Amino acid sequence: MAEGSDTSLTAGIKSFAGEHGGAKAVIEYVGKKGARIVLVGDDGEWSDQFAGSTDVARKACDAAGVEVENEWERELMEQMRPSNDLWRSMSRRSMAR
Repeated sequence: MAEGSDTSLTAGIKSFAGEHGGAKAVIEYVGKKGARIVLVGDDGEWSDQFAGSTDVARKACDAAGVEVENEWERELMEQMRPSNDLWRSMSRRSMAR
């Protein structure tokens, strides 16, 4: 997403939903950086996008025709399929004590 470009954010969300048979979104506030939009496709694939604020994120999802969930529901989490690359990258991380 280009910084400050709501149209490219909407286009990215719409593109993801189209490629994955539809999608649902969860918007997470990340402080001064704005908001993270986690998109979960109907096929289980997922991705994320960043917006300047939660309001911008919600408007972009609405404009793209993607339903926004209020929180992480169990059914939505069970639908997600992490890629093998993600599992490999998580296995290399060490916990800080």
